[in-house]
Amino acid sequence: MESSGSMKLTPTTPAFLSSLLPNPKPHSILIPSYSAFKPKPLKTLTLTTPNNTPCIPKSYSADVSSSAVTNTTAASSPRNLRSRLQNGDTLYGLFLLSFSPTLAEIAGLAGYDFVVVDMEHGHGGISDALPCLHALAATGTAAILRVPESSATWAKKALDLGPQGIMFPMIDSAESAIDAVSFCRFPPAGIRGSAHSVVRASGYGIDEGYLGSYQEELLIMCQVESVEGVKNVGEISAVDGVDCIQMGPLDLSASMGYLWDPGNRKVRQLMREAEAKILKSRSGGGVGVGTYLSGFAMPHDGPGDLKSRGYHMVSGAVDVGLFRSAAVEDVKKFRLSLIDEDHDSEEEEGKDADEKYWSE
Repeated sequence: MESSGSMKLTPTTPAFLSSLLPNPKPHSILIPSYSAFKPKPLKTLTLTTPNNTPCIPKSYSADVSSSAVTNTTAASSPRNLRSRLQNGDTLYGLFLLSFSPTLAEIAGLAGYDFVVVDMEHGHGGISDALPCLHALAATGTAAILRVPESSATWAKKALDLGPQGIMFPMIDSAESAIDAVSFCRFPPAGIRGSAHSVVRASGYGIDEGYLGSYQEELLIMCQVESVEGVKNVGEISAVDGVDCIQMGPLDLSASMGYLWDPGNRKVRQLMREAEAKILKSRSGGGVGVGTYLSGFAMPHDGPGDLKSRGYHMVSGAVDVGLFRSAAVEDVKKFRLSLIDEDHDSEEEEGKDADEKYWSE
């Protein structure tokens, strides 16, 4: 055995070939030992930003929330929804019920500040929501997950995907709001199940600072959409950890006995009472203090109206509704064009007949 980590073998020539080879001489074959193939340690690769500061992976909940349309101001804008609200911004969003990653990507590229992936009324669940979050992250658009019900199980699975916000439906009391917040926090502050080292929210464990930053980056939204909820909305908005109250005019109108009539005078009056209670939590507190108002734009209550009344988050449409309206209008135009063509053809035929008659 050679000291260099190799061994030398000296093969012999078979007897029947010895007479055929002129002066056969022994020769050596050098065979490297295993130690010669021992891999060398890999060099550590450190990524840096343009200003030469280390690039540390962040959690998905800290994705840049400004869209492609507003990228020119991204350098000066806060990075997540909570920060943008605290900065005094008014945000405009879309509800996604189709669970189409393509439509999610289009929404992000179109310029929405956030997209709510709706697992309450949409057909999809966690597995369907994930590709939509991938698409939104690719466009730098904030994702909010609306869970089907306010439960620890749904909250845990939704939060592990790493959205910037979570929306709990049908919050009717301060107690239910306290429970919702506890679903979002790890013990001892809450009861959220912990698998942070392997889930998407922490970059699958790459973001070592996730546990120290997740509370600051997550927007917790509670929906108030019943008479009981409006009655207790002041106490709900005062719960520590509740960042935003999402008003639900459709369910509120139903709970009042006016199904599908959110424009009813009594419904609008109750909405104003709820808004006043929520805004009271912000009065005198300045920017970044208190609970924010979020709501749906309606035919009788447009985005501008909501903003003028103190709403900082406005959802203007639903993807399914946008496509439905566009599809219906497209078919309508086509059918009208056929009617116009038939009418023109009749006029042409009449004209040809007259010309033929007079030419004779």
